[in-house]
Amino acid sequence: MKLMKRRFLLSAVSLFFTGLASTLSAQTPATLANPTPTERVNLWPGKAPVGEGKFEDCSLELEVFLPPADKASGAAIVLCPGGGYIRHVTDREGYPIARWLSEHGIATILLEYRLPELRHQVPLLDAQRAIRLTRANTAAWKIDPKRIGILGFSAGGHVASTAATHFDNGNADSPDPIERFSCRPDFAWLVYPVVTMGKYTNTGSRNELLGLQPQPELVRLYSNETQVTTDTPPTFLAHAVDDKPVPPENSRQFVAAMKAHRVSVELLELPTGGHGLNGCKGPLWEQWKAAALTWLASQKVIP
Repeated sequence: MKLMKRRFLLSAVSLFFTGLASTLSAQTPATLANPTPTERVNLWPGKAPVGEGKFEDCSLELEVFLPPADKASGAAIVLCPGGGYIRHVTDREGYPIARWLSEHGIATILLEYRLPELRHQVPLLDAQRAIRLTRANTAAWKIDPKRIGILGFSAGGHVASTAATHFDNGNADSPDPIERFSCRPDFAWLVYPVVTMGKYTNTGSRNELLGLQPQPELVRLYSNETQVTTDTPPTFLAHAVDDKPVPPENSRQFVAAMKAHRVSVELLELPTGGHGLNGCKGPLWEQWKAAALTWLASQKVIP
C-alpha cells in the first residue's frame, strides 16, 4: 500500500512539472503583455519627406524603451520589425525584442517605419530620422552617442541594412536641429534580412519597394551588398540555411562584401528554422540572441 501511494505521488508530481513545462514552452513572446514605452516621440514635425522634394502629413511616433537605471549600459538600438513591407510584425519582432534588450541594459527605439507603397525612399528616410533623433536625445536618455545601432528582421532587415550603407554626417546648416546629427549607425544586427533586390531577393518586398518592373539603377541602389564601403559599421547577421522566402544568400553576399572591405562582420548560420526561426521562439531563436549579445560585447558596445 505504501509503495502504491509513493508511486501515485511521484506520478502526480511528474505530471505537474510536465504540465508546467508545457505551459511555459507554449508561452511565446506574442502571448506576453507588451511592455510600456518610457516615452513616445514624434518622428517628423507634422510633415515627412517622401523624396524628390515632396512631403506628406505624418503623425508617426517612436516608442522609446529605456532600461532600468541600474542596468543601463549606455547602448541603444533602433528596432525595425519585419513584415514584407506591407505590415509590421511587432508582436514577435518588436515588443518582445524591446523587453529582452531592456533586460540587458540596451535602450530600444521601436520604429514602425512608413510602408513604401512604391515610394522607395520612405523607409530609409524614417530609419535615418530615428537614428538622428536618438543622437539628439542622448543626454535625456542617458545614451552614448557613439553606441547607437540598428536592428532589423526580414524586410525590416532591408531597412536596417539600407541605413547601414546609406548615411551622412548630418547637415550643419539645416534649420531643423535634428537633421544636423549623423544618421550613421555604430553597429547593425540583421536577422534573416532582405539585403538584395537582385537574384536572391524576396520578391514581395521588392515589389512593394520598387514595383513589378524596377529600374536597374534602383535595384542596384537598394541591393545593399553592393553599397558596402570601408565606412559601413560592424555587423552581426543570423540566418537559417533553409530559409526559402529570404534565402541565406542575402546574408552571405553582405558578409562577402564586408570582408572584401575589411569591415568587422559575423554571420551565424542556423541549421533549420526557416524564415522567422520557427515562429520567433525556441532554441534557435534564443541562440541568435545570445550570439548577438556576445558579439556586441566583443565590439565593446556593452560590458
